[in-house]
Amino acid sequence: MLKVGLLGAGRIGRVHARAISAHPGSVLCAVSDAMAQAAEDLANDHGAEVRTSDQIIADPEIDAVLIATPTDTHSDLIEAATAAGKAVLCEKPVDLDLQRAISCQQSVAAHGQPVMIGFNRRFDPSFSALKAAVDAGEIGKAELLSITSFDPAPPPVSYVKVSGGLFRDMMIHDFDMANFLMGGVPTTISAVGSSIVDPEIGAAGDVDTAVVTMTYADGRIAVIKNSRRAAYGYDQRVELLGSEGLLQAQNMLENTVVKSTSTGVVGAKPTYFFLERYMPAYQAEWAAFVEAAASGAQVPVSLEDGVAALAMAEAATLSAQSGRPVHLAEVLKPVAK
Repeated sequence: MLKVGLLGAGRIGRVHARAISAHPGSVLCAVSDAMAQAAEDLANDHGAEVRTSDQIIADPEIDAVLIATPTDTHSDLIEAATAAGKAVLCEKPVDLDLQRAISCQQSVAAHGQPVMIGFNRRFDPSFSALKAAVDAGEIGKAELLSITSFDPAPPPVSYVKVSGGLFRDMMIHDFDMANFLMGGVPTTISAVGSSIVDPEIGAAGDVDTAVVTMTYADGRIAVIKNSRRAAYGYDQRVELLGSEGLLQAQNMLENTVVKSTSTGVVGAKPTYFFLERYMPAYQAEWAAFVEAAASGAQVPVSLEDGVAALAMAEAATLSAQSGRPVHLAEVLKPVAK
């Protein structure tokens, strides 16, 4: 039984707490949060204790920690937990600062503890089935990837101001998905972004609508489209064209009923938000982490994967600001040891 401490009792922390408690191989022992009431409520819901993050990390009886705290705390907590001999699952991104994330990666390597980054979409049943089909050669060589990711409504501007920007906060999931499906990172990233959904997001220095084009060393291309607003629901689609065919992962709908009459054909909207859309993915992600922690196997989404996606977000941000393509090598500068 994997004994787990949860750092962070906000919305995503509550999602993870459900996954931890539902798994037969793990138990939630302790919860911490800067908001005492949030920690107490979540701990009570799952029969856990309320402790500080330092107490959880220092407890030798706790085998693993799940980090669901604000992003600017991630690297410090990853380093502290691995130094204490604990396995770690950390929400994305690794950090808001790429160089700090690279430094964290170097530090963790000395401890030998597994660190998995929470790119839960890899574990979505549809996306993982599409990946399996690619790996099985069902469409030949993957050549042109298109990822659509539209939120139903923008977040509060107060959140935008501390999020690190759309490319680091929202599109980073899609950068990782591109790496997952294409089997590696691109060489060049070109990005354009606008604030057309909410002027306050633009005033805060961010964009709410963006398109990124990525090119690979062998000539392959990937395109990512993001918007903070889709009036019809949570739009999450993937299309991959290969040398011998096409693979598509469509939206999950509120139901599968289709009404066909003389006036037209009508179906249900996509599910409204990530809690409905990706709960099975969060559960599968946790199951994969428990298996890796128990067996000593390599985690399926590594800290290196997290750094790669953050580097792509950094390159996209620079491209959108400068109006020019950015080579990924430009942002991956070595960190002095």
